[in-house]
Amino acid sequence: MCTTCGCSDNNGAALTDLQTGKVAAINNHAHSHEHDHWHEHSYDATIRLEKEILAKNNLLAERNRAWFSDRNIVALNLLSSPGSGKTTLLERTINDLSEKIEISVIEGDQSTINDAERIKNTGCKVVQINTGAGCHLEADMLERGIKQLAPRPNSVVMIENVGNLVCPALFDLGEQYKVTILSVTEGEDKPVKYPHIFQAANIMLLNKIDLLPYLKFDVRKCIENARSVNPDIKIFQLSASSGKGLDKWYYWLHDMLKEKLPEPYARDDGAPR
Repeated sequence: MCTTCGCSDNNGAALTDLQTGKVAAINNHAHSHEHDHWHEHSYDATIRLEKEILAKNNLLAERNRAWFSDRNIVALNLLSSPGSGKTTLLERTINDLSEKIEISVIEGDQSTINDAERIKNTGCKVVQINTGAGCHLEADMLERGIKQLAPRPNSVVMIENVGNLVCPALFDLGEQYKVTILSVTEGEDKPVKYPHIFQAANIMLLNKIDLLPYLKFDVRKCIENARSVNPDIKIFQLSASSGKGLDKWYYWLHDMLKEKLPEPYARDDGAPR
């Protein structure tokens, strides 16, 4: 049992290359779960173990960040609960921007390659990481994933993390930006109920706003809640299904890429190309 996040061991963790169909097992924990004697773990021992796990993860994350930087690759870590619309948002973004931005994707789920198949159908290069009993991606998993994905220099890697509003916030992967997606079906109190993932985020995308006429959801209160835990967070209201508000998300992507990547990705005329 991993004391950092409460997930189980690494049974079932695997990496699937959707281009080749190749599947490889992943040992997704840096520590051993085997004990040859019975004992109880003290609170202090648990804290030390958590620190060791996170320290090693952060070291690997910095190595990933350097790998991306050396190749001028921008990596985004997409975080949310299950069903928020991450995959639909990815599909729409890829389809709308594929002629302007080269995007490849790493999909994270406990099981199945369902979402990776959806991304593959857009024509985008994609690798699936299945975490087994794990509830989040970790830096070593991403390291293996990006080596398999082999994104080209001057491109964008979108990482769809495992659906979870708790554990993914603790684990740096080496990305440049964290994007938290919250759907209006989840309730306006989520930023204060799960503050760490909103504190960690650079961007919050409030998704499924096309459903607002049918829900009791206070947009103003949701934004207040998000900014109470992260005053600097950028918030865009959109619907990945209908397309409403996506222009603001796309403008941010292009402005960010203008700073990070060379032409032809830079936007210099006030609008996406």
